[in-house]
Amino acid sequence: MAGTAELESAFDAAIAQIRSTIEAGMQTATGDDARSQLEHLSQELVRQRQLSVDSGSVDRDWLQKTIRWVADWAPETDLTLIAALGRIARVPHQGKR
Repeated sequence: MAGTAELESAFDAAIAQIRSTIEAGMQTATGDDARSQLEHLSQELVRQRQLSVDSGSVDRDWLQKTIRWVADWAPETDLTLIAALGRIARVPHQGKR
């Protein structure tokens, strides 16, 4: 199913972006180490990836809350995490078949 592959790919890309961001030593907008937020985000994405693949769609409420949360602490100069989450949001809804 192409939709499932697209969904998996979007989550995988976001998780990979988080790993890269951790390795780069990203700081929050306030200058603090972002590692704990990034690790929490990674765990959430792994969990939501499985739930989304199983159901064929993304929990939009969860995704909106997550994007707002990341926007609260991510520096304005680094929008890669927001972009990666946006890719997840753009995957067409498939529904369980």
